[in-house]
Amino acid sequence: MRKAEELLVALAAALLLVGILSSANAATDPNDVSNLNLLFTSLNSAQQLTNWKQSGGDPCGENWKGVTCSNSKVSEIKIPGLGLSGNMGYQLDKFTSLTVFDISNNNLGNQLPYQLPPNLQRLNLANCGFSGLLPYSISLMSPLKYLNVSRNQFSGQVTLQFTSLTSLTTLDFSYNAMSDNLPQSFQFLTSIHDMYLQNNQFAGTLDVLATLPLQNLNVENNRFTGWVPEQLKSINPKTSGNQLSTGPAPPPPPGTPPATRPNRNRGSGGGGSSNNSGGGGGGSSGIGAGAIVGIVISVLVVGAIAAFFILKRRSRRKPSADLEKLNNRPFAPQPPHEVEESKPPQISAAANMKAFDEPSVISLRPPPIDRLKSFDEDDVTAMPIVTPKKVNIAPIDAKSFSVADLQIATDSFNVENLIGEGSIGRVFRAQLDDGKVVAVKKINASVLSNSDDFLAIVSEISLLHHPNIVELIGYCCEHGQHLLVYEFHKNGSLHEFLYLSDEYTKPLTWNSRVKIALGTARALEYLHEVCSPSVIHKNFKSANILLDNELSPHLSDCALASLVSEPDQASGYSAPEVAMSGVYTIKSDVYSFGVVMLELLTGRTPFDSSRPRSEQSLVRWATPQLHDIDALSKMVDPALKSLYPVKSLSRFADVIALCVQPEPEFRPPMSEVVQALVRLVQRANMSKRTFGNDGAARAGSGDADDYTP
Repeated sequence: MRKAEELLVALAAALLLVGILSSANAATDPNDVSNLNLLFTSLNSAQQLTNWKQSGGDPCGENWKGVTCSNSKVSEIKIPGLGLSGNMGYQLDKFTSLTVFDISNNNLGNQLPYQLPPNLQRLNLANCGFSGLLPYSISLMSPLKYLNVSRNQFSGQVTLQFTSLTSLTTLDFSYNAMSDNLPQSFQFLTSIHDMYLQNNQFAGTLDVLATLPLQNLNVENNRFTGWVPEQLKSINPKTSGNQLSTGPAPPPPPGTPPATRPNRNRGSGGGGSSNNSGGGGGGSSGIGAGAIVGIVISVLVVGAIAAFFILKRRSRRKPSADLEKLNNRPFAPQPPHEVEESKPPQISAAANMKAFDEPSVISLRPPPIDRLKSFDEDDVTAMPIVTPKKVNIAPIDAKSFSVADLQIATDSFNVENLIGEGSIGRVFRAQLDDGKVVAVKKINASVLSNSDDFLAIVSEISLLHHPNIVELIGYCCEHGQHLLVYEFHKNGSLHEFLYLSDEYTKPLTWNSRVKIALGTARALEYLHEVCSPSVIHKNFKSANILLDNELSPHLSDCALASLVSEPDQASGYSAPEVAMSGVYTIKSDVYSFGVVMLELLTGRTPFDSSRPRSEQSLVRWATPQLHDIDALSKMVDPALKSLYPVKSLSRFADVIALCVQPEPEFRPPMSEVVQALVRLVQRANMSKRTFGNDGAARAGSGDADDYTP
């Protein structure tokens, strides 16, 4: 009887222990619970997500559909083909333990969230109706092994950087509308086995794929040209529907090292030694007499071939040396009068946005390797053009004014009508005959003296039409004068509003600052990603952001990049790479945009020599504090008087931190910046307590934590 009682007690204790352990394992991390709750409320057709809840719950213990846990953290979300719609919320990056995310074959026809789970190994977004660009956060998923975004509507150039994706084995971009050359960072995909790029609009060559350890490759129905690299032919890639050449590829330039593909059979390098240790065969070395004879014969044959080529090379050395000396001459000989008349070309604004087609001189050097450039890379290696080319001027969609017209409108460019001055020229307020007030920009003769180039610039500006870009009304090109006539915005520039406002001017509210950031981001997105070729602004700063009566921003000086000479190092707007090389790209525009966002946040100028040395550079001073909420609250412009949503401020700072990254490849494209700011605005509008333009708080039932006192 005693033994029976002891047995029952032991059994009860065991059951209790099992219950405790199971409940401990079932308790889900609270952060993951709230993130799943948000995902559930963001998705429609949620009845398919059995056991999911809008608030609370225990996903790990309650068997939520498609959710797998590991040590109380959500490790997998697999909910494909459930007819889900809506969106995925904006906290996916909070799933820090998530390794598998599969939401494929649903109806989520919208933009992907800007931030995705950072530590994914498998990401499947196939056939969901997504459009736009792939979010840059995918570039940072170093553990990623499988990426499938097929059968969506992703378009434009692939702006992801693959330098960190060395574990990726499968990449599926098929059935989208992606275009332009394959990214050069593909070369870092050292583990890739399967790549599916079919049914897109990719162009250029396949050269960047040559050395990858691919086993399956499909590039059908694109716009590829050139030849299939010899290294890929052994895997029989699918290439139909392109413009690839089928003949023998031309030999590589002299001195080019042979490109070899890594061995696709992993571990085969050590196969010989492991087999020998198996014990099957005679002798410890495992090499028979026949094998030794074979090795000796092979060595003799290789030696004979090497000797043949050495002798052949020696016999050709002298002519090759003479040719090298000739090739080292900068230009082929020219008649004296051509040398005297040659001069550097005047390059139009349109030409400044793209690489030169070809050098205008004859060179005896072999053609260089066709190196595919990234979407934001200027051609700084183009050779000088000896004979200036005739500029072909496209039609101009703007009114032509005479000098006399604009002299009357500006009272002979009276200094009293001067409203701005910069390195390019002065801006005057003018009133036309019909009473309309406009702004007239008078281009300095020192930056532009060629009328053809000016008209090419005018043509390009006249094609720019966007609600956040200052509209060109007309131009004047006569008697050596070059003037641009723009729409007028009487509220002046953002720079004036932030730093030169008088005591009667109300300071910008937080909502107005976010609105200005979003509008200017959309303007840059239009220039970078809608215009073809992309338009680099090159002079993005708060003084070039004009505000209308409703404080909506309008970006000025667009398509005038060719007139900007040297970067202004003291301004504080120039990206680090511009300060080093003087070369501007669309990523340097992104950096300058981040600086303007810092101005909106702090009310400080980008560089202020009157401050202590550690605070003079706004970016250097602010960047280390952007992710510290306590330090961040101390950085905010005092003019806001603490009237701002704390969470909105934090997200605003997150966008800034990405834009002012010192390495340009880590800065996001402007389309992703726009998405992030749109979400910020949407969240602010959805909040139950917001602020009006007058800065007064409207109380509601929202969380007090969202706002400062």
